[in-house]
Amino acid sequence: MVIAAEGNPLQPLVLAATILGGSLAAGGASALNQFIDRDLDRQMSRTRNRPIPAGRVTPINGLIFGLALLAWSAFLLTWLVNGLTALLAMVGAVYYVFVYTILLKRNTVVNILIGGGAGAIPVLVGWAAVRGGLNLQPFLLFAIIFYWTPPHSWALALLVNSDYEEAKIPMMPAARGAEVTRLQILMYSVQLFLLTLVPVLLPAQYRLLGGFYLYAAALLGIGLLFEAITLLREASKAAARRLYRYTTMYLALLFLAMMIDQLFFRR
Repeated sequence: MVIAAEGNPLQPLVLAATILGGSLAAGGASALNQFIDRDLDRQMSRTRNRPIPAGRVTPINGLIFGLALLAWSAFLLTWLVNGLTALLAMVGAVYYVFVYTILLKRNTVVNILIGGGAGAIPVLVGWAAVRGGLNLQPFLLFAIIFYWTPPHSWALALLVNSDYEEAKIPMMPAARGAEVTRLQILMYSVQLFLLTLVPVLLPAQYRLLGGFYLYAAALLGIGLLFEAITLLREASKAAARRLYRYTTMYLALLFLAMMIDQLFFRR
């Protein structure tokens, strides 16, 4: 939203409604995911204490709760923001629930790769909330999150691989092995690093960001490559844990650098 506003003040009501509506959409999609995956969640140690498998919430109540959150999200975003923002939020939820959870997660090793699009849709939601439409620029931000998802998720998968093997979920380490996963993490980290430089290298009329962001992205990207190479060389859970934590921090700091660049260095 800050990038789309190009340094102009954001309307407080639109900002608040987009954050609340987006949170409701994400929460609703997560609740539906847990309703659908309740059988798998019972089998995995890291998920068996979720509300449905633990018995704190009945499946039907979980389903109703998830649908209600999505309904409130669509209502608030349509009423207080605009119809396209509401539509995109619902597309993100459908993508996560149907494309990732139902179609991909249990059936293919590329579940995370393709399913990562669901986690990238919020940047389109934020852009549409400010601009009322989409152009090619927000899809570059979409691509950054899309390419960030495999290194982040596969690092976690290396840590909990026994859970995925037990539940017969074809995550990359369970389906292709840890060595292939570590190599794939490095390959996607390289692509992500290069992609994060593109917003500054676009022609002037399409350029999203400037020098502050470029330096931040370069430094963060070097750190990411260092952790990915370390994981490939050490092949240890400790290295996978460090990479997982770094990727979490990496995305937050990258988007923070975008905001700082837009607010203080692009006027």
